[in-house]
Amino acid sequence: MAKTVLVIEDEPNIIEAISFILSREGWHVRTHSDGATALEAILREVPHLVMLDVMLPNRSGFDILRDLRAHPETSALPVLMLTAKGQSKDRELAESYGVSHFMTKPFSNAEILDRVRELGG
Repeated sequence: MAKTVLVIEDEPNIIEAISFILSREGWHVRTHSDGATALEAILREVPHLVMLDVMLPNRSGFDILRDLRAHPETSALPVLMLTAKGQSKDRELAESYGVSHFMTKPFSNAEILDRVRELGG
């Protein structure tokens, strides 16, 4: 049975690219694009891995990550955070909330695959 990754991202071209890369590798890819309902989407069917954008409509990825870590079902869920702003303060904030890995856009296909394999098994 394929492992599931939930991609929480609001840019269609990034969703399409990541979905294509991971599907080709045998992952079942679910997508979600609204920060306000992201936690519900995760809890509805907890995936093996979450790819979480920092800047989302209605709620930041940082807030979602903090909620994930506080929830018993998702406290240890691997989270790969994506951001267009690679500032060290963003990385430090994500690490303080318990991110598994922090990646700056743009990224290569190989980079995404390496991190997903590392985090999602």
